Amino acid sequence: MKENIIISSLAVLILALGIALVYEPNDKEIYASTNNEIVTENSLAMMYETEAGSGEYEVVDDTTWPLEGYTFNAELSRCENGSSLTWDEETNSVLVEANISDKCYIYFDKEPDVIYLSDYIINNVYTGTDGDNGLYYHDGSGSYTNSDQEAGDNSYRYAGANPNNYVCFGSDAATCPNDNLYRIIGVFGNQVKLIKHDYATTSLLGTNGAYSNTYAGSGLSTNYYKGSTSTSSIGAYYWNNSTNTNTWSESNLNTVNLNTNYLNNIGSKWSSLIATTNWKVGGMSYSNSNTAKQYYTTELGSSSSSTTYSAKIGLMYVSDYGYAASPANWSTALYDYDNDTNRNNNWMFMGLYDWTISRRSDDSGSAFYVREVGRVVSYIVGNDYGVRPSFYLQPWVLYSNGDGTKENPYRISAPQNLISFSVDDVTYYAEKGMTWEEWVNSDYNVDNFYIEISSVCAGMSLENVKSTDVIGENATYVRSRFRCSLVAG
Repeated sequence: MKENIIISSLAVLILALGIALVYEPNDKEIYASTNNEIVTENSLAMMYETEAGSGEYEVVDDTTWPLEGYTFNAELSRCENGSSLTWDEETNSVLVEANISDKCYIYFDKEPDVIYLSDYIINNVYTGTDGDNGLYYHDGSGSYTNSDQEAGDNSYRYAGANPNNYVCFGSDAATCPNDNLYRIIGVFGNQVKLIKHDYATTSLLGTNGAYSNTYAGSGLSTNYYKGSTSTSSIGAYYWNNSTNTNTWSESNLNTVNLNTNYLNNIGSKWSSLIATTNWKVGGMSYSNSNTAKQYYTTELGSSSSSTTYSAKIGLMYVSDYGYAASPANWSTALYDYDNDTNRNNNWMFMGLYDWTISRRSDDSGSAFYVREVGRVVSYIVGNDYGVRPSFYLQPWVLYSNGDGTKENPYRISAPQNLISFSVDDVTYYAEKGMTWEEWVNSDYNVDNFYIEISSVCAGMSLENVKSTDVIGENATYVRSRFRCSLVAG
C-alpha cells in the first residue's frame, strides 16, 4: 500500500531487548506486560489518516488511543528493526513484541462517515421538492398534479419513467451483474424497500416448490419485455399450487422458493441485510376502476385487513406498482395502465406477467398480478407467472457509494463491527461493544425492547441481563417468566 506521510516531527519508541510491551489506551505510556512497570513515556509515533481513503497520514500528539472513528492499520504499522505490532481489540491496546532496540510507528486509518441508506435517500436525494430526482414524499399534501392521491403514509417513493433508484445487491463485483440489480421502491419509516429489477431465474428460486416451467416454456407473451435476461432462464411460478387458495402462508412460492431457496442462494452475508417483515396479506376486493390510492387504503392503509405473515421475502404490493407511475397517472384506474402513457412512465413495469403478493379478499382462489401490457388484474393462484422478489432492508444498512444509475448503482454494506445474537431463537444484530441500553435506543432494536429500571424488557424481561451489560457476540439470551409492567414500545 502506498503511504504518503505528512511529518512535522517524529516521536521515537526505544524498546528494550526481549520485553513484550503494551501501549495502554487511557494514558500515553508504555508498560511492560509482565510487571506493569512504566518503561518509557510520551515516545510513540502515532500516525492518523487525514481523510478516509486518502492514504495520507500525519503525526498526532494525542494522549489516548483513538477508540472510535479510526481503525488500526496492521499493514503500514511497523518497527524499523523487525519488532511486531498487534492490536488487541479486547483492551484497545497495541502489543509490541520487541527483539532489539527499535523505532516503531503506528498507523490508524480514518473510518468513512456512517451513512444509513435510508438517511441518504431522505437527506441527499430528496431535496424537499416533490419530483426532484423522481422522489415523492407521501405526506398527504403537495402542490403537484394528483398530490391528493398520495398514500399519506409519510413514505418516500420513487415514481416516473426511469429514476436513478438502482441498488447492487448480492454482488461486490466492480460492474454489478444484471441479475444483482434491484430498485428502490421507497423509504418506509427507516427501512428501504427493494424489488428485483429483472425477473427471478430458476437458478435463484429453484425448480421445486411452486415452479411450473421456464417463462419461455409457459407460452406467455414476451412482446413488451424490457429486461435482458433470457426467458429460458426466467422461471414461471404458481402463486399457490399446494392448496390452490390465496392464503399466502400456504403458498410454496412463499415458503419454498422465496423464503428458502432465494435466501440460501444469495448467502448469509446478504440475507442478514434483509429485515423480517410482517407483510400485510389480507388483500382487497377487485375493481377495474380502483386507483393506486383506493387499492392502498384497503391493501395497507386505514381499511386494511389485520392478516399478516412474518417473513423476509415477499412480492410487490399492487399499490407499490400503482405509485411507481408518474403522479399524472395516479388518478387512472390500474386496470387502465395498459397504454404507453401509463406503462412507459412507470419504472416498475417490466413487460412480463408479474405476480404481486396481494390476494383477492372477495375470491379465495385468486390473486392480483400485472399483465404483460401493464394493467393490474386478478386470476386463479394456480396460474404460473414471473416473479420479482421484494423485501425491506435492515434499518442499519449503510450507503457506501454510487449515484443510483444502472451503470453506477448504490452500493450498500453492513457496519464493520456488526455482531449477531439471539433472543429465544430470534436473531438480532448490534455493534460490537454495545450495551443493552445503547442497543435499545438504536435502529438495531427492531422489536420494541425497552428498559424498565435496569432490566431489559420486551413483554418479559431477559434473564440475568442488565441495561449496562455489553451484548455478547453470538450469545444466546432467553426471556424469563417475569413480565415487565410497561407496555413494549
